[in-house]
Amino acid sequence: MRAALYFDSAEGFGQWRILISGRANRNLRQLRNKDITLFKITLKKIRELSNGHFSDDNQKRLTGANILIPIYEAKMTRDSRLVYQVDCVPDYDSQVECQAIKVFGIYTHAQINKHLWDNMGYQLSHKGREYLRRCTFRAEPVHKGDKVVPPASFPAVPPSDLKATSEELPIISDDVREEVCQDLTVSGYLLISVLKLHEILVLEKFVVFSQALLKSILADQEAIYVFQVSPHEQEIIEHAHSCFVQGRSGTGKTTTMLFKMLGIENSWQQNRELRPERPRQLFVTQSRMLADKVEEYFIKLLQSLKNREEAGLVDQDEAANWRDDLPRRFSELSDSHFPMFITFDKLSAMIEADMDHPSSIATEENPGPDQEAVSSEYMLQRRKSFISFDVFREEYWAHFPQLIKGLDVSLVFSEFLGVIKGSEMTLDMESHFLDHDTYLNLSTRTQATFSSKRKEIYTLFETYLKMKRDRREYDAADRVAQHGMKGQKIDFLYVDEVQDNMLIDAKLLRAICRNPDGQFWAGDTAQTISVGSSFRFDDLKAFLYRNEEQLKHQFAQMIVPRQPKSFQLVTNFRSHGGIVRCAHSIIVLITKFWPYAIDILPEEKGIVDGIKPVFFSGWDQDNVRYESFLFGTAGHHIEFGAHQCILVRNEAAKEKFREQVGDIGLIMTLYESKGLEFNDVRSSSDDFAFRDNEDFQVLIYNFFEDSSVDVAQWRVVLNAIDRSQREKNPAPTFDEIATQGFVQKCADFLKFLYVAITRARKHCWIFDRSKTAEPMRIYWSSGSLVQNCTPGTDVPQLAVSSTPEEWAKMAKTLFSHKRYFQAMHSYERAGMVREKAIAHAYHFRELARGIPVRNHSGNNERRNAYTKVAEAFLASAQVATISRERSEYYRIAAEAFVVLEDHAKAAQAFEKASKFTEAAQHYRHAGMFDETVSVIKCHGDAMDSVVASKLTDVARYYYLQEGNFKKASSLFSDTEEELEFVRDCDLDIAEVKILVGRSRFIEAADLHIRENRTLDAVEVLLMDKTSKETAQRASESLLRAFWNVLPFGVLPNQLSDGSRTSLRRAMLLLNKLDLSILEERTQRELQMFTAIYKDDIAQLMTLGTKIFTQIKTDPLLFSALTTSSGI
Repeated sequence: MRAALYFDSAEGFGQWRILISGRANRNLRQLRNKDITLFKITLKKIRELSNGHFSDDNQKRLTGANILIPIYEAKMTRDSRLVYQVDCVPDYDSQVECQAIKVFGIYTHAQINKHLWDNMGYQLSHKGREYLRRCTFRAEPVHKGDKVVPPASFPAVPPSDLKATSEELPIISDDVREEVCQDLTVSGYLLISVLKLHEILVLEKFVVFSQALLKSILADQEAIYVFQVSPHEQEIIEHAHSCFVQGRSGTGKTTTMLFKMLGIENSWQQNRELRPERPRQLFVTQSRMLADKVEEYFIKLLQSLKNREEAGLVDQDEAANWRDDLPRRFSELSDSHFPMFITFDKLSAMIEADMDHPSSIATEENPGPDQEAVSSEYMLQRRKSFISFDVFREEYWAHFPQLIKGLDVSLVFSEFLGVIKGSEMTLDMESHFLDHDTYLNLSTRTQATFSSKRKEIYTLFETYLKMKRDRREYDAADRVAQHGMKGQKIDFLYVDEVQDNMLIDAKLLRAICRNPDGQFWAGDTAQTISVGSSFRFDDLKAFLYRNEEQLKHQFAQMIVPRQPKSFQLVTNFRSHGGIVRCAHSIIVLITKFWPYAIDILPEEKGIVDGIKPVFFSGWDQDNVRYESFLFGTAGHHIEFGAHQCILVRNEAAKEKFREQVGDIGLIMTLYESKGLEFNDVRSSSDDFAFRDNEDFQVLIYNFFEDSSVDVAQWRVVLNAIDRSQREKNPAPTFDEIATQGFVQKCADFLKFLYVAITRARKHCWIFDRSKTAEPMRIYWSSGSLVQNCTPGTDVPQLAVSSTPEEWAKMAKTLFSHKRYFQAMHSYERAGMVREKAIAHAYHFRELARGIPVRNHSGNNERRNAYTKVAEAFLASAQVATISRERSEYYRIAAEAFVVLEDHAKAAQAFEKASKFTEAAQHYRHAGMFDETVSVIKCHGDAMDSVVASKLTDVARYYYLQEGNFKKASSLFSDTEEELEFVRDCDLDIAEVKILVGRSRFIEAADLHIRENRTLDAVEVLLMDKTSKETAQRASESLLRAFWNVLPFGVLPNQLSDGSRTSLRRAMLLLNKLDLSILEERTQRELQMFTAIYKDDIAQLMTLGTKIFTQIKTDPLLFSALTTSSGI
């Protein structure tokens, strides 16, 4: 797998491996297009270096003699230089490290800043003595006396950790002041500019100068290749068994996971003859965006294409057709679907579709109109019948008993799902949640959040269960591991951001992997700030160990797995040391006072040092000097740039700040910033991609001001400072102030503060004028972790401008993270009118969703809000240029119309969105059956077959009831099917019409007779003008009708109104009957009833004479005649 992961050197190149930076790659491409002569010279120079040709021109020392790690320049022309370093990197095919050449870029003589490279070499020297020895060692020349040197190799001993501190950095001279941060000094030493060192040592990713890369340069084709990783990352990638990988944000967890998948896939592709079946690799996360980003990058690394249409500007987390290339059932997956990148929710839905008796819960394929999925994280989703955190807060919390007073709604929801319903013990309980006694007896050490209020919490939980049952709703914990799974299991399982899952989810994930040595679990519990989560890695490890033991006993023949190895990544590849150390100090506080709140890891390190966060304190409303602080000293308005963000605690603080300074840039709450790093406009876990080099800044504004923890309680953090400084800063003991509220809120607050600081990569500014912030400022200052800026000192300018291209890039990132209001702001500054309108439409919907359904007084407000939503998305759909965009906008407009109960417009929008099942359903709700049928006939293959069948039956019934038999008949394959349908529906009148339409008169008449509709039967029989049999049947039925209306002894004038009507109708039908074809006796009987009806005594006497001779044989007839005539 190791060799399969990397590329071989370019053809004609020597033993020295050449690694080139992103800058060098861009330089070569520019030369290829603009200066082919210099390009060829450069290529020749790189080839010479790969062969170890270290002549004086090829290896001239660029750094000073006192710099231990030399940086070299190779002369190409009079004014062009190739700048490189001799590095030492792990070998691909053996357990050794080899010397390699790392090319930084191509520079003109004027572009080379020797002082910068001096500091680069100085920074690299802090990797340790062994690293220094390996980089500077030179093997004996191939031929004695020449300067062709082969690369040396060494045993695989990882270099020591980076230990540079800001105080150790050398003095920088005035002539390179543009390369340093001029507003910050430490002990007389100027800090090297993060903009350069951080860019080269951290952001740059070095790739092998391979034949594939050279071909892409020559063909001027963009491509992405596997970059060089650290030895520790490579160890994880090449580990052959299951593992757990823990690391803080930006330490390379996703990178190692992705590269391991790539190595396995490449290895199979190169050796298909040894294993015909493709290894089934599955990447699982809670975030659709992350799943898409990882897959996109994976595909690019494989240099393959995937026929998936561009999504356009849509919310991927709720796109109805997300991963519509996958089958509905897990059992229907084939090898061609792998490697697969998917959300846990989508995976669960596919597994559930295979169950004989799946839980009756909605899936993400069928969201409700007002509560559909708005995030791939379980706790943030709003689907039909699904209890997201928003639903819980808005529709459950207010109905709970008075016990909720003083409790935090998010902590309670997390306790319900993460502990009572989502912990390991629930798997052994029939109810799938902890009973009262079990919950009360949980360890107060590992489950400390509500340790003193468990009775109250369980009472609330019981109330929650009852409400959930009454409302027929479900939450994320109701989807538990099912047994009897169908389909082929996977070979390798990769779970990223595992802390976003509940512990019970791990059982389902483990169950689908047939390889006990093929599991990769990665995450960081310090980033667990989402509600519904109560997770620690130690819990996961213990749970999976016990689960593995159970499987071992259950399947005696199963291969005994090796114990999974734990790895900890502590090198931060995003932020510099100044930010990393400040953020780590918060982790120190959490682990000191709440040791079981997060997993304890070694101290996180930055690769290079950097500028400490700047803490503004002592300012009040009178001396805040917004003009100089925010707008610069020029006196004119300067907006914040695209790569700058102001973070505030909550919505109220955001609105207050916006009123003070106006719409100056990106202002976000901390929750809105989650998942964003304002130094990388890609995804939150995009640590595997090439990164941008802009100087991003974050301002954390008045974060402590509205803290629910008072200043006296916050002073507990001063227990963490050095004892020598405590005399000036007395602090209460933790036990003195560790009330339940403090334990709940303070740990939570510190986690949020950690996330806030780690949003920045290069510059972090903390502005807070509240006394509540003072303990943390003292704590940070005691460790020299922040620079303090107070009134009277020089205030640096924060606001800078950005180009439209930069705003557009940031806008796309904000939109993908559902920060629609901020995306509007960014698109407007980018001059992108269409995209701004789209973001505005999503923002309208966000506002509409915030209006509670139960607020009856606000119904008009809600209707108006959703009307805006519908209109905005219809407008966006009409100008959409990508079909998936257009479809998605029409779908959202349709769902807004559903909320408005305008089913006709909803159906039309659904149809335009190609959501034909929903379109047909809403046409039916609107009573538009012709349109319903049209959708089914035209798009039946694209519809849910069950729904289409039911709607067809409804349309049949409607047409038959309305007497529109022609339209009804068009919905049946033949007459027998139609007759079967009407009989099943007891539509006997319709059945008659159908039989008559098919000239089956006798059957129709018999149906009338069975239902006592004798005259209707006669009318049907009279329709047949050709058959004597039907005429005879008609006469017989007509006689029965006459005898029923006019029995013996009853005269016409004695009849009721209803009977008179029946008699008149019978006489009309008699007039249509051809008596000549009837038997004589039948003719006389009918003539008799005619005479009685007309009171024609003479006719009766004539008939009497004719039939008198029959008296002896028919005395009843004689009696009737004499009675009628009064004889």
